[in-house]
Amino acid sequence: MSKRKNKPTTDSRAPAPPKGLVSARDLHKTYRMGAVSLEVLRGVSFDVQAGEFITIYGHSGSGKSTLLHLLGLLDEPTNGSVFLEQDDTSTFSRRRRNAIRNRDVGFVFQFYYLLPELSVLENTLLPAMVEHSTLAWRGKKKELRRRAEEILVELGLGDRMKHRPKELSGGERQRTAIARALVNQPKLLLADEPTGNLDSKTGQKIIDVLVRLNREHKQTILMVTHDEELAHQLGRSLYLKDGRLAKT
Repeated sequence: MSKRKNKPTTDSRAPAPPKGLVSARDLHKTYRMGAVSLEVLRGVSFDVQAGEFITIYGHSGSGKSTLLHLLGLLDEPTNGSVFLEQDDTSTFSRRRRNAIRNRDVGFVFQFYYLLPELSVLENTLLPAMVEHSTLAWRGKKKELRRRAEEILVELGLGDRMKHRPKELSGGERQRTAIARALVNQPKLLLADEPTGNLDSKTGQKIIDVLVRLNREHKQTILMVTHDEELAHQLGRSLYLKDGRLAKT
């Protein structure tokens, strides 16, 4: 893990105080490959309010996925900070960051990352199992199983709970991944190109699922896409270009 440098920002003004559910403040990310440095993010700042559906769009290589990984605490910025409900996550211990990733943040990726040997229901329950100790899991297993089943039914997978991933279509696999992301009732759902591995018709069904989650359950969603037209259809959209937020 690279050490963070206290590099001064080029903006002489003090950064605005964080507000909302999640805040990015002057995020920079540089990857070093031998003698070569690749600056992916170059000072990104914005706030995500609870209940928002935000899309981040831009061309390949613009830094979209890197930004999502920083906001989800999968990686750390070279400079700048990510705030969760006004708390600076750079001060968190590794244990606390791991707990937040599992409990408060749900992840949906382009590739589903389902365990092939587990059923749909078992894949959905994985984050809940990680969240609880063996003793606590035994005490809450029925309650958590019921929650997972309710989510799967809502996502149209009620008759697929015992199936394994190889028996599912691409859309069903992605809906299973969404169910898994939701089982711990996260504050923030991060979706990285969730339709990128699907045909347009199936992809639209996934978008419809996310929109419904946001509108009916007030689920906060931050989604990355390369599709500008789609981005403008879904709540607030941010354009990322060459590692910076830019005007369209």
